[in-house]
Amino acid sequence: MTAGSDLRPSAEEDASPPPAGAEERGSSSWRPAALVAFGMCGILFVLSAVNSDGEDLRPGRYTDLASLVSTESNQVTRLKAQVTTLSAEVDQLAEAVNDKRVTRLQNKADSLRVPAGLEPVSGPGITVTLSDAPEDVINATTRNLNLLVVHQQDIQAVVNAMWRGGAVAVAVQGQRLVTTTGIKCEGNAVQLDGQPYAQPYVITAVGDQVALLRAIEEDRDLQTYREQAKLPDIAVGWNLESHADITVPGYTGVTTMSYATVKR
Repeated sequence: MTAGSDLRPSAEEDASPPPAGAEERGSSSWRPAALVAFGMCGILFVLSAVNSDGEDLRPGRYTDLASLVSTESNQVTRLKAQVTTLSAEVDQLAEAVNDKRVTRLQNKADSLRVPAGLEPVSGPGITVTLSDAPEDVINATTRNLNLLVVHQQDIQAVVNAMWRGGAVAVAVQGQRLVTTTGIKCEGNAVQLDGQPYAQPYVITAVGDQVALLRAIEEDRDLQTYREQAKLPDIAVGWNLESHADITVPGYTGVTTMSYATVKR
């Protein structure tokens, strides 16, 4: 290749007549290729129809975050209800087995339901509600917008303070927290065990009220949060209530553990 040369000849330079038979070759060579292409298109149409099963293979994207959170939350709720029903059936079948070893193991499992968080707990307690700043504050403030919304670490700070205060049971958005529960921030929503929840976030604890309130009062992260809640240009939501009697529900999620093993 010569530097500066034109790789595409001009119309004048390429004015020589085509070789004999070139037109005939061009007019007939496209036919087999076209038949193959049409055949492939037909196969793809059939596969798409079979796989779609009457549904849209490319559903419209969600543009409303609240709708997305609601849809995913409802789906998780339905699946949890199905898990609860199936678990109850398994328990009934296990109880119907007339075997001493099965009965002994079932009694042992039942004795662990309360410490595992599978049974509801009632008693005195407190509720903390966290919420984003009002919309008018968000629209008018010159502050960093991250200060105006509730984050995963804010919820976690409340939960940790409750545990330090000797909480017997803790729930977020009515969902019981157990040893396997994960709190994760996902966009403008917080996920608990994969289920998204929108603010405001209601955190409930059953336990000694004096100890719980002291633990929250002494937590440095929550001190900062409460100070920012009082500032008019941040105004994140903070509300604390004491209850003479409150119930934290039992955990209803999946209890089967999944873990990796070394392949030998």
